[in-house]
Amino acid sequence: MKNKLIKGSPSVFKGEITPPGDKSISHRAIMIGSLAEGKTKVSGFLNGGDTLCTVDAFRKLGIDIKVSNTNVVIEGKGLHGLGEPNEIIDAGNSGTTTRLITGLLAAQNFNSEITGDKYLQKRPMARIVEPLTKMGADITGRDNNNLLPLKIRGRKLKGIKYEVPVASAQVKSCLILAGLFADGVTEIIEPQKTRDHTERMLAHFGANLDINGNNIKVQNPDQFQSSELIVPSDISSAAFFIVAALINPGSELLIRNVGLNPERTGVLDILKLMGANILIENERIDCGEPVGDIVAKYSDLKGIEIKGKLIPKAIDELPIVSVAACFAEGKTVISEAKELRVKETDRIKAMVTELKKLGADIEELPDGMIVNGSEKLKGAKCSSWGDHRIAMSIAVAATRAKGETAIEDSGCVAISFPEFFDLLERLRT
Repeated sequence: MKNKLIKGSPSVFKGEITPPGDKSISHRAIMIGSLAEGKTKVSGFLNGGDTLCTVDAFRKLGIDIKVSNTNVVIEGKGLHGLGEPNEIIDAGNSGTTTRLITGLLAAQNFNSEITGDKYLQKRPMARIVEPLTKMGADITGRDNNNLLPLKIRGRKLKGIKYEVPVASAQVKSCLILAGLFADGVTEIIEPQKTRDHTERMLAHFGANLDINGNNIKVQNPDQFQSSELIVPSDISSAAFFIVAALINPGSELLIRNVGLNPERTGVLDILKLMGANILIENERIDCGEPVGDIVAKYSDLKGIEIKGKLIPKAIDELPIVSVAACFAEGKTVISEAKELRVKETDRIKAMVTELKKLGADIEELPDGMIVNGSEKLKGAKCSSWGDHRIAMSIAVAATRAKGETAIEDSGCVAISFPEFFDLLERLRT
């Protein structure tokens, strides 16, 4: 699918959906299931482009993985069961695959190489290479070891104490996974707490870590056993439909089985501060992760200031938050979000550029953006920038714009939400 046409207002969204499985948890299910002893069964797996890159990577490392729609069976070989790949590992567009698996590969007794698509090859890897090198890893890449492809010469690692300079769940998880193989204790200190799916899943498998606030200590366990996993729906995917309901008059959606990890619910916190009518129902714990159903209704939103601790808890959802801000009364300021510039694309520049095409009153900041609310958006020809979250954010904005919007290269949504456009149309009344 090259281009997608989105019809504008009036749009009313009604009904209920269960979004696809959480991307972050699906990645980790494959990785940790592969390192466990025995058969791990996963339900609710996100069968998308990014997560299938992780499946392919671990198959190349000798793990038998069977994928049937959203169900996966992993024949784990234990901590020391990975084998040398016969070819280069291609992570596609997936930064999670690249950064987390590099921590594992650095500690193996074989050599390997990992690369990705043209977008991933521009994303910074020094943030993992530097601490892994301090642990004794031998990793080389372009731009002084900052860019893919990375050549990894496996060797024995040693535990270190490392203060992560920028809040990043990928860096933290990379070092946790490397620490499972390292001699001694690996201590990781975060500047702010980030999503803790890796820690929760390892605990679910029986490999408990020593966690004290933002301080995590990892030691080499003997082994840990396989387990069954239920992957909740991805709150990042749910966020697009939450905002679609909030900005289109008369809308009300029920979004089921959404992961409510407290380090991932920043988008809900932000939208509620803006005045969103959002309710959480049927809260529960599944396989160590909090889950619930979300009811979102059309709301009169107000502009707010978004910064500080809210940022790492909503970093992936800030593009769709900027769409909500377009329809809020007054000014919304997003700052301290420079990390957005090194995602799949520069998401600050991308959202400002594309929302301006639709007629939004929006200004780019070095670390964020300023949005002055307006209800006068008009359809336009927009680009996805090859980024699934940009494409979906612009599509949601287009539902409230006058006229029709064309989104170029919209096929990139398959990375995380293959059914997105079909659901967007089905829920419109």
